Amino acid sequence: MLSTQSPRLLVLNKEDATLAIVDPSSGKILGTVPVGQGPHEVVASTDGKWAFASNYGTGPAPGHTISMIDLAAKKELRRVDVTPLSRPHGVAFVNGKLYFTAEANKKIARYDPAADKIDWEFETGQNGTHMVLPTKDARTIFTSNIGSDSVSAIQQDAGGAWTQTVIAVGKGPEGIDLSPDGKTVWSAHSRDGGVSVIDVASKKVTQTINAGTTRSNRIHLTPDGKFALISDLDAGDLVVLDAAARKEIKRLPLGRMPEGILIPPDGSRAFVAVNGDNHVAVIDLKTWQVISKISTGTGPDGMAWIR
Repeated sequence: MLSTQSPRLLVLNKEDATLAIVDPSSGKILGTVPVGQGPHEVVASTDGKWAFASNYGTGPAPGHTISMIDLAAKKELRRVDVTPLSRPHGVAFVNGKLYFTAEANKKIARYDPAADKIDWEFETGQNGTHMVLPTKDARTIFTSNIGSDSVSAIQQDAGGAWTQTVIAVGKGPEGIDLSPDGKTVWSAHSRDGGVSVIDVASKKVTQTINAGTTRSNRIHLTPDGKFALISDLDAGDLVVLDAAARKEIKRLPLGRMPEGILIPPDGSRAFVAVNGDNHVAVIDLKTWQVISKISTGTGPDGMAWIR
């Protein structure tokens, strides 16, 4: 098991089809593990032993596998074939299970690594079900559905049955995050520059913020809930919103195609994958300055944190 004294940053390199294991303090690459083609998103197991990478595939060749990586050994333990599901993308790990979207099938599914099988599926019926966001108890799961301009709230009742509420948002919702207090979901629209704030209890949009993004990719709130960070893929910026005031306070130019955002639990830094420039920008969240750049490979995107 990985030491709790030495955090690790995991970075997927889409073009190289690799997972880089990084010392976040020094920026040193500790290991590189081959995964499937076009890996997009990565998550670690709660105990820090495993990582799971969704192998989305390339344009002409849809992916249908998820790589399970042994982080201590720095090698792929197994490549899970999720066929007939295709285009696995968003991933989340809760209660020992991996939740993932199957974008081509308009579904989310759950993989049990102990049993090595998919034990649950749910069809959203929405186009481009892209990111998956379970609550801590995994009784409510949110998805962003790019092609249907919606967010799904999928909830399990006391009897175990699952029902879906489809919430209309702006154009092209892609990035999605849950506020630290669990009360609101933030959905960044990739095609109209807006952000929908959704009340978890009522499953309704309570406010739409004009974030002025050209093509937002990801949104993440800081652990204290004070700020929302949005990567603007086309503009090359990181847009910072004051979460309480619901307005932009900062815009940092980062380079070509910033995509994935990761904020460690201590909230001191943000890591942003600058896909087009092949590095991860490290941002001090007190000074809002880029303090270093980490070269992990070609086309960095999805990231995860190991404590």
